[in-house]
Amino acid sequence: MKARTGKRSAAKRGGAKRRGADNRGARAARTKRLYLPPPGGFGVLPFASGVLAGDTFYLAGHIGFEPATLKVPADPDQEARLLLDGVRATLAQADLAMDDLVFVQVFCTDISLFERFNAIYRTYFREPLPARAFIGAAALLLGARFELLGVAVKGK
Repeated sequence: MKARTGKRSAAKRGGAKRRGADNRGARAARTKRLYLPPPGGFGVLPFASGVLAGDTFYLAGHIGFEPATLKVPADPDQEARLLLDGVRATLAQADLAMDDLVFVQVFCTDISLFERFNAIYRTYFREPLPARAFIGAAALLLGARFELLGVAVKGK
């Protein structure tokens, strides 16, 4: 996957500094950004796998699917491993590791899998663990049981 970088000009952001705005807009205009495309096989999707803005990386939602088939495995433990392996691979593209995550949200269609997910999740991190929410969801794309998104910071 190729990452693209870019800076947004004032014209693309909507013009000059708005009245009453602080200097965040000016700082954002100077921030180099790294956009990681979604995984192959899904065609053109309207989002990036992650965006690095300055030292902060915003990880888009990831699900655990078999790369060869683009299908979610029947076993929830295998799905959790595939999910976390995919997250680790995306972070690596931005020169980050799992331990750089500071906040994670996990969406789950069956909250009875909480402990099973945690047992696998813990093996991907060292202490201190990132802040995390585990949220029940009615349904996820591709019939996934888990979806994870998060925020990482370089050199935390």
